[in-house]
Amino acid sequence: MTAPAQSVTTAAQAGTGGILLWVVLPYLSLAVFVLGHIWRYRYDKFGWTTRSSELYENRLLRIGSPLFHFGILIVLLGHVMGLIVPESWTAAAGIGESAYHVVAVGLGTVAGVCTLGGLAILVYRRRTVGPVFSATTRNDKAMYVSLTATIVLGLAATIDANIVGAGYNYRETISPWFRSIFYVQPDPDLMSGAPLLYQLHAVSALLLFAFWPFTRLVHVLTAPLGYLTRPYIVYRSRDTQLGARSPRRGWERVG
Repeated sequence: MTAPAQSVTTAAQAGTGGILLWVVLPYLSLAVFVLGHIWRYRYDKFGWTTRSSELYENRLLRIGSPLFHFGILIVLLGHVMGLIVPESWTAAAGIGESAYHVVAVGLGTVAGVCTLGGLAILVYRRRTVGPVFSATTRNDKAMYVSLTATIVLGLAATIDANIVGAGYNYRETISPWFRSIFYVQPDPDLMSGAPLLYQLHAVSALLLFAFWPFTRLVHVLTAPLGYLTRPYIVYRSRDTQLGARSPRRGWERVG
């Protein structure tokens, strides 16, 4: 009986704006994220794809795509570590706050720059290569804007608070708030006291997750396991003469 009373008191202290941003919006975003993916998979399986444009251009793609995906993977792992793993756990493992802070900020900044650089190359490619631009939908453009805003705000928050500023330990405020959402005991006061850039980054991320199921980003939840078991595709030439050289063993012409 004590926990609900504390939640009501905290919600009252946060005010209407804090409740909407740090209680209502997270649950709404989570519901749309889950139900949206279920709906998309059920009614739009053929649209569950990245709509690859590699056939149109691959020089810039070979640079931008690995850079972006490498960076975003490190960013994702960093967020999982920072938001889900409590500070007491890392302390118990012998990792001090100063050491964690240095590694997290350094690696996070490098990963953020890589992600943003790769995304910039991909956006430039999509805007300047004619066939790729023609294949870009309004949904794609909105997705790129939302994704870019979230990444820029996250990188700006890290640089402003921890490199330019005196430092900010988000694991004392933002991380407990994030976990409280899943405990169904949200504490909006924890986010109300966070720096503005961190708040903007959190809001942009929540909006991105709500938009996620309706974009090409659904491919993140797809594993190409079917490639391991699908049969080979057999190609046969119509030419009577296959070339000057005799075919290698196992590549003789069939029929």
